[in-house]
Amino acid sequence: MTVGVVGASRIGRKVVRLVRGVLDADVLIYDPYDPYDPYDPYGAGELTADPRVRLTSLEELLAASDVVSLHAALTPDTRRMLDARGLALMPDGAVLVNTARGGIVDQTALTAELVSGRIDAVLDVTDAEPLPPDSVLFTLPNVFLTPHIAGALGGEVLRLGRLAVEQVERYVAGLPLRYEVLPDQLDRLA
Repeated sequence: MTVGVVGASRIGRKVVRLVRGVLDADVLIYDPYDPYDPYDPYGAGELTADPRVRLTSLEELLAASDVVSLHAALTPDTRRMLDARGLALMPDGAVLVNTARGGIVDQTALTAELVSGRIDAVLDVTDAEPLPPDSVLFTLPNVFLTPHIAGALGGEVLRLGRLAVEQVERYVAGLPLRYEVLPDQLDRLA
């Protein structure tokens, strides 16, 4: 199996590690920006030391992946970067997973591919969000829809709250912040 990860964001890199560790799949990575984030000690360079993980073009990733997982930020450069031409590159039976931002994908083109049954999708985000109640996506057997807060149910909400309190305590104590976000990163966060 080959899994394509679009966006070498912090989350994207965590997904690569999980895919390699749990699924033992080959991984292709495409990042619309420089995947070697100097502020992140666990950048893509560490991932590509694994011979079954490599950086590639978006076109190659789409054409070669059984599963495509989106983790890029929504910027003017990435809006609808996955358009009809890109979706058509995906193999029959491939799965698109979007937990990033709905606007990264051309929703009309994606809907056409899904209605045809050629590919499947797991969508945590859509464009528009929420979908209109009469959207055909609610009726398709090859589409799994979740609310964008799907990953923040149950114990995750408490963990996120604890993490926020911990960061305030670190700041007040003069300690370095974990997961610090710097101003020059704001336009590219997923």
